[in-house]
Amino acid sequence: MLFCGAKGPRAPGSRSPHAAMKRGVLRSVVHIDSCAMKRSAFALIWALAICAQSETRANEAVVTAAPPPWDAQSRSVVDARQRTFQSGALTLSGTLYVPKIEGRIPAVIVLHAASSPTRDNPLYWHLVEMLPPLGIAVFVFDRRGSGESGGNLEDSDYAMLADDGISALRMLQRDHRIDPRRIGFWGLSQGGWLSLLAISRNAQAAFAISISAPMVTPDVQMNFAVANILRIKGFSQAEVDQAVATRTAVDDFQRGRRDRASAQSILDAATTKPWFVHTYLEKTFKDPDRSGWAREMRHDPMATLHAVRQPTLIIYGSADPWVPVQASLERLRASSARHPNVEVAVIAGADHAMATSVSPADQVDAALSARQAPQSAAYFGLLGAWLEKQRLARVR
Repeated sequence: MLFCGAKGPRAPGSRSPHAAMKRGVLRSVVHIDSCAMKRSAFALIWALAICAQSETRANEAVVTAAPPPWDAQSRSVVDARQRTFQSGALTLSGTLYVPKIEGRIPAVIVLHAASSPTRDNPLYWHLVEMLPPLGIAVFVFDRRGSGESGGNLEDSDYAMLADDGISALRMLQRDHRIDPRRIGFWGLSQGGWLSLLAISRNAQAAFAISISAPMVTPDVQMNFAVANILRIKGFSQAEVDQAVATRTAVDDFQRGRRDRASAQSILDAATTKPWFVHTYLEKTFKDPDRSGWAREMRHDPMATLHAVRQPTLIIYGSADPWVPVQASLERLRASSARHPNVEVAVIAGADHAMATSVSPADQVDAALSARQAPQSAAYFGLLGAWLEKQRLARVR
């Protein structure tokens, strides 16, 4: 397993990745020279910056008027079409973006962050704009129960969501433009977990890219996040400790470590506190056999990673208030000998969404989470360089 840190210039506040395609600098946090970016990787980023003005919006209107005199012709033409596919009994819907170039090309399937369930979310735009000019198709679909996809998210679990991604892979394998041996997954946050889970369940998947997905269990991650939310909102450390203790009591009941009465008593006392509304807790809870949260807590991403043999890239932001990055790195380092296929990077100054200009208060505002999108030039550079290293990106 290769660990490296990525540090680069802060991108402007624009959410478009084109403005952020600047040269990033990679620095290893284990071996100083182990992540030095190759000269060809810099060529990739410059090629990307030149090519990125492509036609990539699924519903973009056809412009018949003459272009203005300052317009320039795109070097990349992208075919964007709606595709439906079956996942078990469900019909799911998405948009496939395929660059019009010769030969069969690789493809990336996007798996969803919890708060970004539909294909039109800004979180995914950079992939649609960045990858087709590099010769990589992108498939973004509506998560089950959202947008134009059938089903109900409440009836699902991580395995079902990962299998939706695998069903999308099988659909793409039948497309004559796609190389069936070079299809992989990209996901951020919960989508990062799903990317690893999907590739662990399907040997035909070629690679996985996991962004901002902790390597701790969901209950550990949420306790970390709630503690940070309360600190950002100005609560005292004593109040933070009370909130985490309340969450832990409920989690202990779900794991069979505490009786219902004592857990409910602790929860009842917490509901009157001003910090309670920020804890992601309800005023009561279901029994473990009926609780979706109880199912989620059993997910250990490290156990999933142990089953992955394909090339995998894991990226974190150093300024992420949602993910215990240090604890995740420690777990990854402890088992690094088992994962020669895995590369791990930390982007300096990047947050959960790989943005660099969002305030801490806005980062933890649930109402704004669906609007966040990557801005980090170092992230774009690292992603492009890794895809080139895997011989997936086509640089001209």
